[in-house]
Amino acid sequence: MHELADRKIIHVDMDAFYASVEQHDDPDLRGKPIAVGGGSDRGVVAAASYEARKYGVRSAMPSVTAKRLCPDLIFVKSRFDRYRKVSAQIREIFHDYTDLVEPLSLDEAYLDVTENKYDFPSATIIAYEIRRRIYETTGITASAGISVNKFIAKIASDYNKPNGQKTIVPEEIIEFLEELEIRKFHGIGKVTAEKMYQFGIFTGKDLKRKSLEFLVENFGKSGSHYYKIVRGIHKSPVKPDRIRKSLGAERTFSENISSEVFMKERLIQIAEEIEKRIAKSDVSGKTVTLKIKYRDFKTQTRSKTLPYFIRDKQTILNTAIELMEQESFRESVRLLGITLSNLNTGEEEESDFVEVQLGFSF
Repeated sequence: MHELADRKIIHVDMDAFYASVEQHDDPDLRGKPIAVGGGSDRGVVAAASYEARKYGVRSAMPSVTAKRLCPDLIFVKSRFDRYRKVSAQIREIFHDYTDLVEPLSLDEAYLDVTENKYDFPSATIIAYEIRRRIYETTGITASAGISVNKFIAKIASDYNKPNGQKTIVPEEIIEFLEELEIRKFHGIGKVTAEKMYQFGIFTGKDLKRKSLEFLVENFGKSGSHYYKIVRGIHKSPVKPDRIRKSLGAERTFSENISSEVFMKERLIQIAEEIEKRIAKSDVSGKTVTLKIKYRDFKTQTRSKTLPYFIRDKQTILNTAIELMEQESFRESVRLLGITLSNLNTGEEEESDFVEVQLGFSF
C-alpha cells in the first residue's frame, strides 16, 4: 500500500461537457455560441460552449445577462439522460486503468493510478491515453492535471484547457505553488483573495511567508488550510464510489453586513449557484441548512427538512429565508451559506491533509 504522499493522481475534467455533447449531437451547433439551460428571463445558464465563453458567458449566469453579452447566443434545453449516458462511457474508460475512481460530477473525476491495471509507470502517459480514448469513444475532448495529490492535480487540469494536460512532478511543486497567483488556488474565492491582497499576499510565495498564527487570526479555521495547501500538503485519498452527503455554496463579504435586504439578495445568488450545481451533479435533497458566520468568526446554523425532495432554487431560497428570519442577528455578518443535504445520490466531502514528499518518479 502506497503512502498517500507517494501517489500518482489524475484529475480529468471534460471540456464544456454539456455544451460539447450538444454540439457533437447537432452539427448545426458546432462553432456557435450556445448555452445549455436557461432560456427564460428567470433562467440560469448551466453550461456554456467555448464560443460563448469568449463573450463572457459563464455557468450560473442569469440568462438575460448571458444574452446581453452575446446577442447571438443559442439556448439549448438540457438533456441529462444523454449526459449520464456519455458520462457512463467515460467512466468505463477510467475503470480500464484503475478502480480508484472518484467522480465529482458527470463531467469530472479523480483517478489514483499509482498502481494501475496496465502497470504503466507514467501517469502522464495514462492521462494522454484516457483523453485519446474519450475523444475516440464520445467525440468530445477532455483536459487533465497530473500530480501527487488531488489539490495540485485539479489546479493543473485548468492550465492547458481545452483538450490539453499538465503534469506537476514532485520536484516542481514548491516552485509551482510559490509562483501561482493566489486567485488560482483551488478554494480561494474572489472575496478571500481581495482580503489577501490587503495583506500583500498576491502569490503562493507571499502566502507562504505568513505564519500559521497570522493566517488563523485573520482567516479563521480556513487559515490553517491555506497554510497547508501552499506547502503542497493535502491528504485526501481518491474515494471510489463515494456517496455525496451534501451540496452547497456560500459567500464571504468584502465588508461585514447587517442589512437584511442585502442578505436576502445574497441568498438569491447562493440559491442560483446551488441550482447550477444540482443540475451538474443531477441530485435532489430534502434538508436545507442556512449557515451564518458573524464578524467574530462564530458560526450559527439552522436546518429544515422537507417531506419531499427539492432541486429548484426558489424552494431552496424560500426555506433559507424562513430559517434566516428565525435568527436574531447579534452583530454584523461576514458569510452566508446554504447547504442541501439528505440527498438521493452523490458524494461526501474531502478529508484532511498530508505533507507531500518529493523524489517520486512520474
